[in-house]
Amino acid sequence: MAKIRRLSKTNRRQLLTYGVVILAYIIIQIMGGAGMLSSSLKGMLVPICAYVVMALSLNLTVGVLGELSLGHAGFMSVGAFTGVTASIVLQNVIPFAPLRLAVAMVVGAIFAAAAGFLIGIPVLRLNGDYLAIVTLAFGEIIKSIFNNMYLGFDSHGFQFSMITDNTRLEDGGRLVIGGPMGVGSIQKISTFTAGFVLILVTLFVIFNLVHSRSGRAIMAVRDNRIAAESVGINVTKYKMMAFVTSAALAGAAGTLFAMNYSTFTANKFDFNTSILVLVFVVLGGLGNMLGSIVAAAALTILPEALRQFADYRMLVYAIVLILVMLATNNPTIQSYTARIFGKKHKKGGAA
Repeated sequence: MAKIRRLSKTNRRQLLTYGVVILAYIIIQIMGGAGMLSSSLKGMLVPICAYVVMALSLNLTVGVLGELSLGHAGFMSVGAFTGVTASIVLQNVIPFAPLRLAVAMVVGAIFAAAAGFLIGIPVLRLNGDYLAIVTLAFGEIIKSIFNNMYLGFDSHGFQFSMITDNTRLEDGGRLVIGGPMGVGSIQKISTFTAGFVLILVTLFVIFNLVHSRSGRAIMAVRDNRIAAESVGINVTKYKMMAFVTSAALAGAAGTLFAMNYSTFTANKFDFNTSILVLVFVVLGGLGNMLGSIVAAAALTILPEALRQFADYRMLVYAIVLILVMLATNNPTIQSYTARIFGKKHKKGGAA
């Protein structure tokens, strides 16, 4: 009977999360149709969706796996550059923009997952502060690689060089990645609906992973690595599973984000972006997927809403962050929210 109650509470939290996302989408569509959304807010809808997916994916690493990663923007950049490259190459092959965007996001997710796997081989042997420092270094390495990469294509296929542009493209060829100049002349095909669908897919992947046998093994590794090893759990395997899944989702978010702009550079995905996404996760609650969604959306909109304060808006932004953190760490508020969501109050519990 207790097991049935636990399952019902889990299902209730999942349905609440899906319901909030769907309700927000419907409300925004109605407001957009009625002309109640400003042009600046309309332009922020796709980035908000991308940051929500980033926050959810990082929460899988930080909240569920229990490992601090500071290089998540690196996986976002891998997805952005590879996804946009795939979209440009397939522009004549797949003229239908939504399908081309979906294919580009899949390509971005695959390459980001591959990067996550390669990085995870040495990184996941570390723990705590050491892992955070190394992931930070890998994120900066990835940014430096794209800052010095030149990639184009012509009738002979892809042409690639590093440091200087030695691609030597023939007439009619196109330089896609131009080193520090990034990628330009992008056909903007990202939409709010595509971002909404990606959020739902991300929630589906994370919820099914967390509440599967593998997810229970991942959380066992988080709670006590030595105890998990003693009962035969392959720690490296399950840490890699969570890390690669998180990287793949970040890659898809990167493609969605990049296809919303006509140009972007690797410097957009720097250390500050990783810290920003980490703030979303911490503010929303470790393991709390609904909290990550709300925090990512609110903190993406907040700086724009505070623009009227001009030079003081970042000060106000910091004060708001501090006040929210103090409020969310208040035992009375934690107990109250625990009763609402029907779960026991504990640190780092997965939603």
